[in-house]
Amino acid sequence: MKRFKSLGVTLAACALTASLFTGCGKETSSETSTEPSEEMASPTLTIGYSDWPGWVAWEVAVQKGFFEKAGLDVKFEWFEYVPSMDAFASKQLDAVCMTNGDTLVTGATGGKGVMILINDYSDGNDIVVAAPGIETVADLKGKSIGVELGFVSHLLLNNGLKSAGLTESDVTLVNVPTDQTPQTLASGDVSAIVAWQPNSGQALKAVAGSKAVYSSADAPGLIYDVLAVSPESLAANPEEWKTVVKVWYETVDFIKDPATRDEAIAIMASRVELEPEEYAPFLEGTYLLTLDEAKEIASSTEEGFGSLLGSTKIVDSFQVENEVYAEPQDMDSYIDMSLLLSL
Repeated sequence: MKRFKSLGVTLAACALTASLFTGCGKETSSETSTEPSEEMASPTLTIGYSDWPGWVAWEVAVQKGFFEKAGLDVKFEWFEYVPSMDAFASKQLDAVCMTNGDTLVTGATGGKGVMILINDYSDGNDIVVAAPGIETVADLKGKSIGVELGFVSHLLLNNGLKSAGLTESDVTLVNVPTDQTPQTLASGDVSAIVAWQPNSGQALKAVAGSKAVYSSADAPGLIYDVLAVSPESLAANPEEWKTVVKVWYETVDFIKDPATRDEAIAIMASRVELEPEEYAPFLEGTYLLTLDEAKEIASSTEEGFGSLLGSTKIVDSFQVENEVYAEPQDMDSYIDMSLLLSL
């Protein structure tokens, strides 16, 4: 799964070197679209999605014909993650699947998106993996940790350190591209790494006796995955986007239903060319929100990870502190959950 790359930093890196993880600027050629019936009069909505379970899940809606049944013409385009944000920023897409933090990044760099629904939060797929002999986050004091600085793994690590009464000054951070974390841990150059699946799982397999000492399951809501729509398309097509939101939560119900879960996993696994049994653990580490759960998180104004607003404020502060962009962003202009809350 390829996710959580901060766009501003990644675009700068692409100006200097080829992308190390997502193949910056390299778009996959596969494309999925619905075939609208003749009676459909609504405009075609174009959505970019990429390899993260909370977004691959859209494939279930496509393959099961949920959009056609709802009378909506939607075209899904498959990308690597960063190129999907690039395409959105350059107005090639009406909407794109991003993290809440990267929605702020695209806006700060010229590609404004408005979050209209919450797909999920990571529930264990993002992991701090420690070398043998290290049992807890507290044991990392004085140790070197490989992490891609300024990205979500860095944010996860900071939260983990805080939970153990530590700060960055208590450890040595080594900037390591996420896709290189497994071999970095195996080399012995660092005592721990931070990565998301499949890199975190590869690190656990590569180093016998290594251990997950902290994960996104310990901080639910640290990062939310969302659908961000261009302000222009949202203003022009509010009823159509409301239908998209409705279809999404119907899709979640289909995936969560024990009677149809295996079929849903098979559809998702096929999209990323894996066997269902290989893909199922990735879905387990991704908490898909039901409509009622999403409404609670969307309507809450509390501080912290329990609300979309609170989580987005936290990641905004992190990104300013790490110079991903210069100034704090206006939360109200990025979050509009009115369509979700109207269901």
